[in-house]
Amino acid sequence: MKNPFEDKTNVEIIELIELYVHSERDRILMKRKYVDGIKFEPLSEEIKLSTVQTKRLAKKYKEEIYDILNK
Repeated sequence: MKNPFEDKTNVEIIELIELYVHSERDRILMKRKYVDGIKFEPLSEEIKLSTVQTKRLAKKYKEEIYDILNK
């Protein structure tokens, strides 16, 4: 799977996240990961989830956004 954010500006990434990620916590997670470039371990501590949960959520939303963009 191609990264749906690799050819996007930070503004475009934020717009996609705002459109397709409905939970405030998950929007923060996605912005911190894909706009700010925070690694998973410190990010998981920041949002108070395990690293596994944080990775799972990031992957889920990244795949959903990829699927939407490629319909």
